[in-house]
Amino acid sequence: MAYRKLGRDNKHRRSMLATMTKQVVNNESITTTDTRAKEVRKFVEKMITYGKNGDLVSRRKALAFLQNDTVAVKKVFDELAVRYATRNGGYTRILKLDERRGDNALTAVIELVK
Repeated sequence: MAYRKLGRDNKHRRSMLATMTKQVVNNESITTTDTRAKEVRKFVEKMITYGKNGDLVSRRKALAFLQNDTVAVKKVFDELAVRYATRNGGYTRILKLDERRGDNALTAVIELVK
């Protein structure tokens, strides 16, 4: 699987993506740079697929990636898995925004589809 390094080493990148995934799950929408949004989408979709599987192995994989955040995992398995039970992927949407003021980076909103 190809991935973007995002200017971080492996541990920092993994931690950043896990934190951003938790934020998307809990808040259902975050504003970030375009490239980060594209990377986070992969992990949010994977977490919701784990929730739809619903077995113990999937729950443990989700807990391991989400840094043992039981609140986020509970929301994925109890609310989001039920919401997207009939949907085959495409749980997130990325809306492009303007450039960020300081460094002119493209920004985007990543949100869960209703």
